[in-house]
Amino acid sequence: METIPKLGLGTWENTDPEACAASVEFALELGYQHIDTAQAYDNEEYVGEGIARADVDRDDFFLATKVHDEFSGLGYDRFYEAAENRLDALDVDALDLLYVHWPIGRYDAEATLPALDQAVDDGITEYAGVSNFTIELLDEAIETLDNPLFAHQAECHPYLQQEHLIEHAQENGYYFVAYSPLARGDVLTDDVLTDIADKHDASAAQVSLAWLMGNENVVVIPKATSESHIRDHLAALDLDLDDEEAARIESIEPDQRYVDRATAPC
Repeated sequence: METIPKLGLGTWENTDPEACAASVEFALELGYQHIDTAQAYDNEEYVGEGIARADVDRDDFFLATKVHDEFSGLGYDRFYEAAENRLDALDVDALDLLYVHWPIGRYDAEATLPALDQAVDDGITEYAGVSNFTIELLDEAIETLDNPLFAHQAECHPYLQQEHLIEHAQENGYYFVAYSPLARGDVLTDDVLTDIADKHDASAAQVSLAWLMGNENVVVIPKATSESHIRDHLAALDLDLDDEEAARIESIEPDQRYVDRATAPC
């Protein structure tokens, strides 16, 4: 299986044109190798500007975005057109990964996934992914897609540990990409994470990210706009937690979702 960089820059809610472009530019030049955005974020143009400004070759980083029938209209042709339009929005020749964003609204596997397959076959994207899917919908996607499912993206953090989704990814040979891995900032004051962080002279954010990345096939995409947070998150790649520390995090009980859509299955 091809690899996806373990840590990426998330850009959800980063909609200020200059702040978004600057954060992407800084992250890439600092050493980030994975940038994540989406049609629904209304910032692909600014992400593309940051990519253009960065003194980094396009081949040296992984670029992912998302599209969904809810935004592009029902059916194969409209979804494929939306996929094509992501290249113009980002001002790039090709994507590394294109996700179906949410399996809600007008989503229909038989209409949408063949269009995603065609986007892979035509070189719009290297890989096909889905986001916010249940295990049942993941099984349907794997069965329907001609190309391998490369990644599934969903909310995941110490308060929503998604063990079953991670196990499904591991068993079926695709990546699980954790968004909101800092639980909208709540991990920063968590007693367990801050105690572990103090022992490593690290931040609680780094502990949460390192714990997630310690799982096989798991990738994290924390959002960051400031240079200090972008640096802090990147340093999580150098943090190793022992089994006892990981077990302490896994024992955290709250099952709390921070990104909730009433009609979403996951």
